[in-house]
Amino acid sequence: MVSILLLCVIYLSFISLGLPDPLLGSAWPTISGSLGVPLSFAGVASIIAAGGTVVSSILSARLIRRFGTGKITAASVALTATALIAISFVKNFYVLSVLMIPLGLGGGCVDAALNNYIALHYKAKHMSWLHCFWGIGATLGPVIMSACLVASGSWQAGYRTVSYLQFGLVAVLIASLPLWNKVSSPLEKDDGAAPLEHKALGVLEVVRLKGAKFAMLTFFFYCAIEYTAGLWGSSYLAVVRGVAKETATQWVSLYYFGITAGRFLSGFLTLKFSNRRMIGLGYALIGLGILLILLPLPAAVLLPAFFLVGLGCAPVFPSMLHETPKNFGAENSQAVMGVQMASAYIGGTVMPPVFGFLATFLSNALFPYYLLGMLILMALATKVLNRRVDAARK
Repeated sequence: MVSILLLCVIYLSFISLGLPDPLLGSAWPTISGSLGVPLSFAGVASIIAAGGTVVSSILSARLIRRFGTGKITAASVALTATALIAISFVKNFYVLSVLMIPLGLGGGCVDAALNNYIALHYKAKHMSWLHCFWGIGATLGPVIMSACLVASGSWQAGYRTVSYLQFGLVAVLIASLPLWNKVSSPLEKDDGAAPLEHKALGVLEVVRLKGAKFAMLTFFFYCAIEYTAGLWGSSYLAVVRGVAKETATQWVSLYYFGITAGRFLSGFLTLKFSNRRMIGLGYALIGLGILLILLPLPAAVLLPAFFLVGLGCAPVFPSMLHETPKNFGAENSQAVMGVQMASAYIGGTVMPPVFGFLATFLSNALFPYYLLGMLILMALATKVLNRRVDAARK
């Protein structure tokens, strides 16, 4: 009963984690106008937030080892909520930029903490469903912002509404603190008699672990694919394939639906297939979707193609996360998880702008080739990772 109750709190936390992520992008045309800055400044704010996320991901192992997952999660959500409500009062871009730092710091620590907790304490299906709940939050964020803009024309009201929801979650997390130590991990020794001790490894120590560098590359390229497809997909459809802009936006939204629905379905498939098989299935679906985009087929094929790419992305990230304790040991998993998440954020932050540069100076037609190249590199990194960790177990 305690395990189920805590799981509900964690699911709720991941909905909350997804809520703030799309707010800046969905409201930026309005925000940039009110702050008097160009549309391009959104990239600056996003990079600052990503920097905070990377730092907190790397530091998460030490913080969790000292204070525990429950307290760190509550404190991180409180930091996020405070940053959100403070952003709703800003009058210039420079203050907004500063506030993006605590927003990123709060999100990164929660992400690393909860992913590792689920990997240690629950079955693979819950990792897939956990990230499905993130998708629900990421979907609701723009809906809340849109409703506030329609009702009052105020983007500030959207940020405040989400911050109130976050503060409500903080209260739930504080109330749940006694539960976090009552759920034992199946990876603990003697059926939980000896509590699991997480090692506070530094980044260099994590990198020296057998296969860790290739795990980092896998996460880097996964998020590079996911973010590049989402950011540049509609531009490719409109500019290269001649799809109407409104239609292109709708078709790319189906890509995100593929990720969210796919993660719901993946939870059931993990009952039959291992994490590695789920990852392989994901790679195959991504590859098929990219191939359909790449070939000179009728434009109507592009709709299911983008859906397939999203569907393929669905099982990859949760399965890789859930595999972490098996690959590197339960005692190292939190430190490795933080570094993996940092690598993922860097990939998602750096690689989409790289494609933007290539598209500007070469051609948007490179889009499917760019995705395919990253998929091949990710698959190679995964293959080497599996070989290294398998060799280390022998």
